[in-house]
Amino acid sequence: MEHLKKTIELLYTGGSRKAAFFRYALIGFDLSTIVFFVVTTPLAPTAGILLADFAIGTVILADFLGRLWIAPNKLRMLRQIYTITDILVILSLLLAPLISQNFAFLRVLRALRLLHSYHVLRDLRRDTPFFRRNEDVIVSSVNLGVFIFLMTALVFVFQFADNPDIGSFIDALYFTVSTLTTTGFGDIILTGNLGRLLAVFIMVVGVALFLRLAQTIFRPQKLRHTCPECGLERHEPDAIHCKHCGHGLKIQTEGAG
Repeated sequence: MEHLKKTIELLYTGGSRKAAFFRYALIGFDLSTIVFFVVTTPLAPTAGILLADFAIGTVILADFLGRLWIAPNKLRMLRQIYTITDILVILSLLLAPLISQNFAFLRVLRALRLLHSYHVLRDLRRDTPFFRRNEDVIVSSVNLGVFIFLMTALVFVFQFADNPDIGSFIDALYFTVSTLTTTGFGDIILTGNLGRLLAVFIMVVGVALFLRLAQTIFRPQKLRHTCPECGLERHEPDAIHCKHCGHGLKIQTEGAG
């Protein structure tokens, strides 16, 4: 058992190519399942969808149990928001035949856990120059995409049966995006107290996310490189000294001047 535990630990935390490939395979699995969730969330559950839910849930459960087994502090891991999200995702998948499909939107939250995983980010920084140059934009864009999907799913779930303006998932997406961008055409509105509160939440949180994303895209591009002297992480691409403490830097580049 100790040998198996060590093997699993190396796959999740090791620096070998095999470990990196394993984590990239997890990313590929999650991306494909997110596409599946986006497509099937507005659909009525069929035997094929429920079977796919169970299969995906089994894989995620195995991943969760593996990470929990090798965690140095299991109680701390169980208190983390991404762990709680994973548990909700697993329950929504494995218990899909017994619970409402309205909770299917929770599954996409798993994308946030993988994207914010230290080891996945480390692999992407090491292996992908494009990710190193655009990390903040990529992470912010994925966060925004997840938020849009979650809000769209909430609008669809709580308004589809009672609001004649929300007749499809596209209607919910249209309302969410127009609200997030503060365009507010007014041709679709949410009804009831719950609908109005949901619209307020989308506007308040969504505007903040859009501002953060805009700042990430338009502010001067900087690279992530931790200064060994003062710990400053962001520097100009051509920096040879830390602008905070003056310590010499050796930032790895691709040779561009």
